[in-house]
Amino acid sequence: MIFQIIVLVIALTAIGLVFWTTIRTGSSPVPTSPSVRRTMLALLPARLPGDDEGRIYELGSGWGGMAVALARRYPDRRVVGFELSFIPWLSSRVRLLVRPCPNLSFRLADFRNAELSDAALCICYLAGPSMDGLDEKFRRELPAGALVLSNTFALHQWQPLDTVEARDRFHSPVYLYEAPGVPGSGETG
Repeated sequence: MIFQIIVLVIALTAIGLVFWTTIRTGSSPVPTSPSVRRTMLALLPARLPGDDEGRIYELGSGWGGMAVALARRYPDRRVVGFELSFIPWLSSRVRLLVRPCPNLSFRLADFRNAELSDAALCICYLAGPSMDGLDEKFRRELPAGALVLSNTFALHQWQPLDTVEARDRFHSPVYLYEAPGVPGSGETG
């Protein structure tokens, strides 16, 4: 009986932590489906823009599946996943313990407080409120030519380089953008 109560308390705490972060950020940690992940990776060039030091950032890395795929695709690039929700972050960290990936790290941190000026690529799968604040942050911090790849949610002030519909049951749109050449100019097209 004690064991069942402990398991129930742990389960309710885990659910509560995910729920609290979802309410706080307006975006829940939803994994990218394999079909959408393949679509996103296919949209990316074999060689990322800028020098070889440019990092790949996943903003809201959730359970870590997309970050792992990016680290495998670009083994010479540093990949950093930011996640605010403790349980998905912990799951990502455990995943790295089981299958180490030397160029990948996960941070339990708010990407809005992170400096992105060394980015070659930013990936996001963020709903409304989380996505809305990115336009200004990207304009201010991303180097010219850096790529932004977004699953489902568009950067409404930016013109995409390409838009592809994934072959999933939702026909999820995937948007590829390029950071503007003039800081603060905003539009890429």
